[in-house]
Amino acid sequence: MRIYLLIAAIAGGVTWLVTPLIRHLAIEIGAVGQVRARDVHTIPTPRMGGLGMLIGFTVATIFASRMPFLSGLFNGNYQMWVILAGGIMISLLGMADDLWDLDWMLKLAGQLLISVFVAWGGLQIISLPFGDSLVTASPSLSMAITAFLIVASINAVNFVDGLDGLSSGIVAIGGIAFAIYSYIIARSSPSYASLATLIDVAMVGVCVGFLLHNWHPAKLFMGDSGSMLLGYLITCASIVMTGRLDPASIHASIYLPLFMPILLPILVLFLPVLDMVLAIARRLAKGQSPMHPDRMHLHHRMLRIGHSVRGAVLILWGWAALIAFGSITILFFKAQHVAAGMAAAVVVLTLATMYPYLKHRLPELQAENLAYEAARKSAQHATDAPRVGKADKSDTTSATGKADTTDTVNTANQSDQSDNKSDN
Repeated sequence: MRIYLLIAAIAGGVTWLVTPLIRHLAIEIGAVGQVRARDVHTIPTPRMGGLGMLIGFTVATIFASRMPFLSGLFNGNYQMWVILAGGIMISLLGMADDLWDLDWMLKLAGQLLISVFVAWGGLQIISLPFGDSLVTASPSLSMAITAFLIVASINAVNFVDGLDGLSSGIVAIGGIAFAIYSYIIARSSPSYASLATLIDVAMVGVCVGFLLHNWHPAKLFMGDSGSMLLGYLITCASIVMTGRLDPASIHASIYLPLFMPILLPILVLFLPVLDMVLAIARRLAKGQSPMHPDRMHLHHRMLRIGHSVRGAVLILWGWAALIAFGSITILFFKAQHVAAGMAAAVVVLTLATMYPYLKHRLPELQAENLAYEAARKSAQHATDAPRVGKADKSDTTSATGKADTTDTVNTANQSDQSDNKSDN
């Protein structure tokens, strides 16, 4: 474990040190993000921070190849170098987009070509669950599935990269969860060294190192060169994990917990994937391109209901941690205990998510209720008014009739008294 922590520290330290230099370079060559209608930031900010992340990851990889504990992952095995080459290419593609704003179809074609290259270099999903057993996929099917997963993850992280520190934090949380999982799985093998764990810890390191410069207000954006790199790396780590398992010797009922590497990228990137799916569906429903920009992403909605940038980022981190670590803990703890803990966390996060909306909406609801009660009482008073008038008229008539009767009786008495006087 100490070796992996050292790799993470190297990756994070190098990224933190070179990022200010990358910022100055971005300003010099014009890689500065202008303020667009869909952007949250209000001043032009340099992009291309992914180059610093790539340098940090590359240096950490070279150090790892020289360490006795991890050197076995590189001796006679070119998989890590293929992954690093793919990371360099995907970052260069992102840098080109940061500089010249490439057409989305051209960028997607580049992502697909790089993914196919990496799959052709040996990074493939070897087996798939089918019924009660596992089957080995054909080379062409393995390459197709691998390329699809890599492209989908790249764009998922790219879609969610809209607030300072959001995408790097979400990927770091997912990377920590996956590193723990892959490390535990590696402990059951003769060698504790794990290529998936190495990729994860180096990725977490570059995320933390860059986050120190990218926390709101950000001094530098990672740009497509960074978001595409992170989506690529976290998927490569999950695919590497599937290559450690032999489908011919493991029954599906035993293998299912170990098959989580295929599901884990979706789970640790649940928020980015959800945001991407919603965005694509929303744009296609309007007859727009799937890559057409708008201000309807999850982070935009968080800001719209009243969250600050930092508050929205922290809450989205919380949701990402809930899903990522919940998917891991269910493999090692009783399902009912995990479900109870996740239910409590969901309640807390839901209240935190809706707090600004409720804070402003509850007084409005109270004012609406008071206005409704006042209107209801006014209407009731207007309805009761005719009844009150009719009752007053009846009382007046009764009182008048009673007075007339009294006067008649008094007159009759006076007449009797006059008659009596005449008789006397």
